[in-house]
Amino acid sequence: MAGPSPELVQRLYAAPPDRFVAARDAAVAEARRAGDPKAAREIGRLRRPTVAAWLVNLLAIRRPELVADLAQLAESLRTAQRELRGGKLRELSAQRRAVVGALVSEVRKLAAAEPAAPPAGKLPLAEVEATLNAALSDTEVAEQIRSGRLLRATHYAGFGEVPRPQLRLVTGGAEEPPEPERADTRRTRDERAARAERANRRRALNRELTKARSDQDRAEQELAEAVRSERDGGATLDRIETELAELERRRAVAEQDLSRARLARRGAERSATAARRRTGEVEAALEGLDAEEEDADAGGNRAD
Repeated sequence: MAGPSPELVQRLYAAPPDRFVAARDAAVAEARRAGDPKAAREIGRLRRPTVAAWLVNLLAIRRPELVADLAQLAESLRTAQRELRGGKLRELSAQRRAVVGALVSEVRKLAAAEPAAPPAGKLPLAEVEATLNAALSDTEVAEQIRSGRLLRATHYAGFGEVPRPQLRLVTGGAEEPPEPERADTRRTRDERAARAERANRRRALNRELTKARSDQDRAEQELAEAVRSERDGGATLDRIETELAELERRRAVAEQDLSRARLARRGAERSATAARRRTGEVEAALEGLDAEEEDADAGGNRAD
């Protein structure tokens, strides 16, 4: 008894959270019917993810190559930090923002393709972004994401390995061992400046993110209104087409009835003409007969 297959576990964690428990319980029942109690126990221990964690799992399951790129970038960042390569670290940090932004966009697309996903305006994309950033700093989080079995969103304050090393920017050449006081002072000043720069950049990005989300919500609402209007217009057109088809059918029936009535009228006219002619002939015969009788009576009287 080998337990649940990776495909089954993957299928469960690809299901929307509000359907996870029902799907898991059905899988437990199926494993019991198949005589695999170990698999049933292991499946029963699986826990439902949050919506944000489900979105990250969906990314890992549907687009594993993108998650692999994230892991590769994380390793490059850790190497640059360990080697204190300031220029490379800044370059990789810019790449990190671009990669995480692209992954969040991909998550939005994957969610749009899921019928049971929350509306676009209610997706916890900020939590998804925080989790992806945490994966770049924490190898354990990165491994959970790669497995496609993340249970909840993760946040990481700052950027770097855990525990975070003390960083110094190396501008080039071999670094001479400075005096302890000067090195500490320069490092403190550089770190303070770096923190201030990151804080300013974060505030600016947060403002841009707020505006972008507001624009997105407005666009999504306009799209929903347009879809509803299109659907209503289509329904109205279908109703009119149905009514027109019914009128055409009734028109064809009325034309057939009119044609039959015209044929019947013509037949009746012919019959009436023939009857009138026959009536005239009979009346003429009767008048002739009456005339003969009168002539006969007149002759008899003269004979007397």
